[in-house]
Amino acid sequence: MNHTRERLGSRLGFIMLSAGCAIGCGNVWKFPWMTGQFGGGGFVLIYVICLIVLGLPCMTMEFAIGRAAQASPVKMYQKLEKPGQKWHIHGYFALLGNIALMAFYTVVTGWMIYYFCRFLTGRTEDLGFGAMISNPAINVIFLFIAVVLGFGILSFRLEKGLERVTKYMMMALLALMLVLAIRSATLSGAKEGLAFYLIPDLSKINGTTVVAAMNQAFFTLSIGIGSMAIFGSYIGKERSLLGESVNVIILDTFVAIIAGFIIFPACMTYGIEVTDGPALLFNSMATVFTHMPGGRIWGTLFFLFMVFAAFSTELAVFENILACVRELTGWSRPKGCLICGIGIFLVALTTALGYSVWHFQPFAKGSAWLDFWDFIVSTNLLPLGTLVFSIFCSNRFGWGWENFMNEANSGKGLKIRNWMIPLFRYFVPACVLGLYIYGLAVYQWK
Repeated sequence: MNHTRERLGSRLGFIMLSAGCAIGCGNVWKFPWMTGQFGGGGFVLIYVICLIVLGLPCMTMEFAIGRAAQASPVKMYQKLEKPGQKWHIHGYFALLGNIALMAFYTVVTGWMIYYFCRFLTGRTEDLGFGAMISNPAINVIFLFIAVVLGFGILSFRLEKGLERVTKYMMMALLALMLVLAIRSATLSGAKEGLAFYLIPDLSKINGTTVVAAMNQAFFTLSIGIGSMAIFGSYIGKERSLLGESVNVIILDTFVAIIAGFIIFPACMTYGIEVTDGPALLFNSMATVFTHMPGGRIWGTLFFLFMVFAAFSTELAVFENILACVRELTGWSRPKGCLICGIGIFLVALTTALGYSVWHFQPFAKGSAWLDFWDFIVSTNLLPLGTLVFSIFCSNRFGWGWENFMNEANSGKGLKIRNWMIPLFRYFVPACVLGLYIYGLAVYQWK
């Protein structure tokens, strides 16, 4: 194996790739249904606060660890920790988190491809979320397509494969979102939908809302499982990492907010229930486009955009898994893609067949394999991972504040200051740990 570290070709490539990892189904599939279930504008307000006070520091720390170590999550701690320390154990949990994320995310990506194909060919008369997820053939076939396309792109070198595809895909995604948001704003229910979405109802904000907002912030930013650390390892020191984190979070938040502008006016216009959960985007938007003039065209565009959003994250997380496996085994990129692709496909079959063949109810009534994998990732590994990163970066018994600050501040842009020590060392860990414990206490186990 060639041990020369691959590099991204441009700063734009890094921003688009990192934003692509953050931007995905978490913004456009999960964020709207979480917003609908937790009361609209109040959830959005807490979510934005969590992005700023928790997401921004944690993303900066994850970028810094990756850039300083120049390694994947399974190897980065060994290069930064002191002799005899055990921080590197978290690297293996980070790899597990990426695999668990893809155990359901690849299936959701397959759903997006399926809906896009149905709208493209005009076969929408019997299209339904329930019918789709209960059909094992559809789920397995489109899961296979999602995995093969993802690892097929990654089989090329980083700059020629992942970076090039993601840059163009992200630009197309942002353009499509703006077009769809403008179209949705012309619907008759736009005023009512935007009021639900943007005006906070403080009576609906409680501890559960705050926990859900924090978990959603970490999920949409893909922080806590090393997904951002790997891209930190691919860039130089020309730009400071706080500023780059701000750029990524602005793009990520823009996409999430615009997704609400697309979905909620449409729901109010056509009388669709906003608390439908994971089915919200599929059932609501399919209904909207079926009743909308030119709906086949708009539906095709919308689900094309959703395919772009899903692949932007899938490609980034696949790259993280691939980098970890290659550093552990010394495999070439093509061999790693083949074996990792087979492994992810087999694990994701649990979700693909979880609504038809392999029924499994891990928690409350109606839960399935998707809820199990999401619980592992969103409720546990993401918050606990950010907790480890914050303790490791800001304390002497870890990497240490000075080392972290020097790395994060290398290059032009916004700088970490010493007055921020209490935020990184005490506030972030205390908030994350407190909300994590509270979240487990109130979780709907049965």
